[in-house]
Amino acid sequence: MDTSPTALFDSYEQDFQQFIEAIRVKLEGDAKEERGEQQQRSATLRQVEMELDEADEMVSQMDIEIQGIPQSVRAQYHTRLRAAKADLARYKKLAADVRGQLARSDLLSTASQPGNYPASDDPYGPSSDRTRLLAGTSILEDGTKRLQQSQRIALETEDQGAEILSNLRQQREQIENSRNTLYGADLAIDRASGTLKKMVRRMYQQRAVTAGIIIVLVLLIAVITWEKLS
Repeated sequence: MDTSPTALFDSYEQDFQQFIEAIRVKLEGDAKEERGEQQQRSATLRQVEMELDEADEMVSQMDIEIQGIPQSVRAQYHTRLRAAKADLARYKKLAADVRGQLARSDLLSTASQPGNYPASDDPYGPSSDRTRLLAGTSILEDGTKRLQQSQRIALETEDQGAEILSNLRQQREQIENSRNTLYGADLAIDRASGTLKKMVRRMYQQRAVTAGIIIVLVLLIAVITWEKLS
């Protein structure tokens, strides 16, 4: 298992590219085909929207994982992240355009039918109000998704911030403990230095006393020898 700092980012990017490729095929194929059946195009568009949500989730995960990538290589991963965001925004816009075309096509097909009156399950009828309602609903859904995504990112950021603060608190405690240890070691060194100085003074004193005793003995021996010889 790859445990490098960029492994998760690469994995999320690969999943994102798979979703984008599937979205591209659908948007440039069935969903955009004017001759396709209305229900089939609607079903394809719903699949595209779900895959866009998944791709959006992958981009969010990439945005989180990039924070743990080393600074030496983070720039190129920022470039890849910006490219992924640009692709996601482009296909979101394309999906919105296809959704608008589908709504207009639905309105035109309804208006072209004879006796065009609102049905019991279609209370808005083929009017511009319905178009505005569909557009407003789409904008509201996009806003809700963005709000949910922002809330999720905010919660994840808050968790990361709390973890960072906890790590900083632990590091501060370790630094304080190390400082206290060094202070205690400094005191112990001072006491040891004082003890060594006392020992050195005593050693010199003992040497002086020993030298004095030796000198006295030599003098006594010399006096005794002189007396005997004289």
